[in-house]
Amino acid sequence: MTFILRPAREKDLEALYRMAKGTGGGFTNLPPDKPTLKAKLERAAKAFAREEDTLGDDMFVFILEDTETGKVRGTCQIFSQVGTELPFYSYRIGRITQHSKELDRTFRAEMLTLCTDLDGSSEVGGLYLDPTERSSGVGKLLARSRYLFIRAHRAKFADRTLAELRGAIDDAGNSPFWDGLAGRFFDMSFRDADEFNARHGNQFIADLMPKHPIYTALLSEGARQVMGQPHYSGRPAMRMLENEGFRFQNYVDIFDGGPSMMADTDRIRTIQVANDAKITALTVPDDDGPTHIVSHGRLADFRACIGQLTETDEGVTLDEETAAAMGVGVGDTVTYAPA
Repeated sequence: MTFILRPAREKDLEALYRMAKGTGGGFTNLPPDKPTLKAKLERAAKAFAREEDTLGDDMFVFILEDTETGKVRGTCQIFSQVGTELPFYSYRIGRITQHSKELDRTFRAEMLTLCTDLDGSSEVGGLYLDPTERSSGVGKLLARSRYLFIRAHRAKFADRTLAELRGAIDDAGNSPFWDGLAGRFFDMSFRDADEFNARHGNQFIADLMPKHPIYTALLSEGARQVMGQPHYSGRPAMRMLENEGFRFQNYVDIFDGGPSMMADTDRIRTIQVANDAKITALTVPDDDGPTHIVSHGRLADFRACIGQLTETDEGVTLDEETAAAMGVGVGDTVTYAPA
């Protein structure tokens, strides 16, 4: 079975909508709303068509496809830079120390400050993998191929990359963090606020949220416990991000309190270890052959697979199935990183 990652097209709308309905909520970049998803595909089409190697306001949407059945099994996105049209709001976790001579005591308080510190960063997000494929190991193709795309189009991306992980949400679709903080200032549920944000942006947060720092001691116990913690289904994604060099730097999502992970773009592991080489020969697939994430092509022609690739003195050999799925052959140059 071969999976290929490719740019999303207009015909993928129904598949995107199906996946969006299966997220369980909290996926701001993948809302279960067809007009919003259609607008995303239109915006992505413009991004894949923009040839200039400059930092812009691009959004790239990708599809993971089973080449045997043609069925869509996953999706992911890359934003060239956030906060260009609308501010990118986060809560920054900070601390203040105060001392009382009369009581001879020192108090250390934790605070949340509404900020736009992450404006201008590139973002990887919108990753969803069909539950039936989550044990197949194909998730690493979906996640890491984005870094090969960034490497191939480096001038289109910022020097810092962020990834927001979905925060804790209960079985009823409620967020303890939202209920303990932002929900107190809005007459709407977490689900309603999340859907409104996905369709219209988060300016309403800046309009209505208090601008002064908030002491976390005033929050409910449930809100404090989940602050900076990923949704249980996002823990493997957090480990993958950490393996790539991303770190939690005390920024959390304003809706569900999920962690924002940060990395210097050029220090992302997959970008650092990737190489380029020409294909010198095609080989018969071997179950014991070394596997790599392999990519080829620019913009709308970009493709990525997990394939059996072997380095040689002249270049690399690639298995025939992967070559066929990617549309490459002897003499073509591919980018690859160990899987």
